[in-house]
Amino acid sequence: MNADKASFAVEPSPDILPEDMRDPSEDRWQSMPFWVRSLVILASAAGVAMAVGYIFSLFPMLDLTYYFLLMAAFLPVVFLLLPAWKGERGVTWASYAPAILILVLCLVMAYFSRQLVFGTWVPVKEDWQLWIALGLFLLVLEGARRSGGHIFLVIVVVLSLYPVYAFYMPGMFWGPPTSFARTVAFNVFSNDAMLGVVTRVVAETLIGFLVLAALMVATGAADFFLNLALAMMGTARGGPAKVSVLASGFFGSLSGSIFSNVVGTGSVTIPAMKRAGFPAHYAGALEACASTGGMIMPPVMGAVAFIMADFTGIQYGVIVMGAIIPAFLYYFGLYCHVHGFALRHGIEGKKREDLPRVVQVLKDGWPFLLVLAFLVWGLVIMRWERLTPFYASALLLVLTTLHPKLRLHIRRIPDLFYQISKLLSQTMGLLLPTSFILGGLMATGLAPVIAASLVRMGGDNVVPVLAIGIVVCIIFGMLGMIVAAYLMLALTLAPALEQIAGLNTLAIHMFIAYYASLAAITPPVALAAFLASRISGSDALQTSMHAARLGIVLYFVPIFFLFEPALILQGPLYLTVIWTVFNLLAVIFIAAASEGYMLWRGRLAMWSRVPLFVAGLLIGFPEWMSTGIGLVIAAGAILLGAPRSRTSIAPPVLP
Repeated sequence: MNADKASFAVEPSPDILPEDMRDPSEDRWQSMPFWVRSLVILASAAGVAMAVGYIFSLFPMLDLTYYFLLMAAFLPVVFLLLPAWKGERGVTWASYAPAILILVLCLVMAYFSRQLVFGTWVPVKEDWQLWIALGLFLLVLEGARRSGGHIFLVIVVVLSLYPVYAFYMPGMFWGPPTSFARTVAFNVFSNDAMLGVVTRVVAETLIGFLVLAALMVATGAADFFLNLALAMMGTARGGPAKVSVLASGFFGSLSGSIFSNVVGTGSVTIPAMKRAGFPAHYAGALEACASTGGMIMPPVMGAVAFIMADFTGIQYGVIVMGAIIPAFLYYFGLYCHVHGFALRHGIEGKKREDLPRVVQVLKDGWPFLLVLAFLVWGLVIMRWERLTPFYASALLLVLTTLHPKLRLHIRRIPDLFYQISKLLSQTMGLLLPTSFILGGLMATGLAPVIAASLVRMGGDNVVPVLAIGIVVCIIFGMLGMIVAAYLMLALTLAPALEQIAGLNTLAIHMFIAYYASLAAITPPVALAAFLASRISGSDALQTSMHAARLGIVLYFVPIFFLFEPALILQGPLYLTVIWTVFNLLAVIFIAAASEGYMLWRGRLAMWSRVPLFVAGLLIGFPEWMSTGIGLVIAAGAILLGAPRSRTSIAPPVLP
């Protein structure tokens, strides 16, 4: 579905999800012969063991040897778990053949990796090298088609083969003529393409977090976080909706995955919200927004954050710390929307006796919180980077072994390695093709040319350059290509913004990542909202429009921290405190304007909502004069736009 598809969340209820949204991989897995499943599990265990040995330097191994062996262990699973066509029943030779072929090609390349390191295969010197490159290129593209769909495939093909037709392009898009053979070889064998940043991040950093995520789910973390959200927020006004916000935030802290959060938590929270009195479109929109926050929720923020760390050289712990305030502002905005809606429509929470107790939930699942705290400590304080998730996994195994309710029984170990294989294969199937996009840009030298052209276009004004970047982010994000959008703009837009305005490097890269992810809730192609509408049974366009409204904070916070890096802890502490307070105030006003209900004042007059919304934006923007004007406008809108006493509460809105 998109480049963010790996699923770490709770298993969706088959009674809630539409038939065509259910994961086909489980049925395909069960349909395979026992010996095939055994080989997949053994390959997964060998891949994890090899990753541990390589990352902890337990034995010597060339980087490229390790990369190709890891591909051999997990890429074939893409073809085994995902159907060749919609009607493929079970695993046929249309899936076995590419799985076997890519296994052989990856093993061959692992054997020749030393030659690739100490020589060059671009351009190829022998015909057989070209055939290997072409085979890997086509098979990775087929994996892209199965993982991300036809639109994803078309975009990857067009951009990866750009050097072939760049000679015919006008202006800054022109590139020197390049043959098809050289382009394919560059995409497969170059450190600027498939063997570069994306593969390095997956093989050296992301794999540890995927292993940890699989372990967390296997030991019951998904149920724990959902129960914790119910225990903490279930009795509050609009409780089920606040549970959705909190639960998706918890899951986002594990996975950084938008679409798995929608399906996983949404299959539970959306029906609960509808039963509580929230309209179907509102329930779907809120779940889409809450799940979208997974991409920006520390400590694990998805593949983009890891690629950002590798690309910029900024430590991952610094990125995690920088994301805390923006993520809090976003989820606080969702909370304010829900609270205002619940007050306006009289939606109560659940009774305490119908909910789990906080103390009991913590007693049953405290190891998960301890492991998350350890993960943050290892990333931020100790700065163990890629070693941290492996240490956290070891701690989780120790703690759950001591906890009778969470203990991982031996009979579940094969399923654990299957889940690891599934996560890694899906991740590779979606991320490796994006490295071809890098190859297409790097092979022509187009990236610096576009960056220079953007600098000339912007001159002393950063606004047109930002506008171009936002449009590109949203277009690619709408197609589900969040990582691709980030990679393209990190190469082209980021250098231009640094030259034009001297903006903070981390702020620029986080700005790009945020705008790429918010496309999931931006009409007309709001994939997360459309997915949630399938679960809620609401109109897709109506759900996406409400998702854009509820997630409005995410559209402006990146601009705020771009011009005031203190909001991402890249400035003086006193500025961080000041602008965080003003942004909290801005979020309250924006949510009140959006929902038409102001805390302590009641319903707002229709005329006052637009001025209050504008005031919120002015207050949040980090510039003293605009903030002062915003405060004055907000005071007037609140004092004149609401009655002195709260209006009567309307009856609940039925779905």
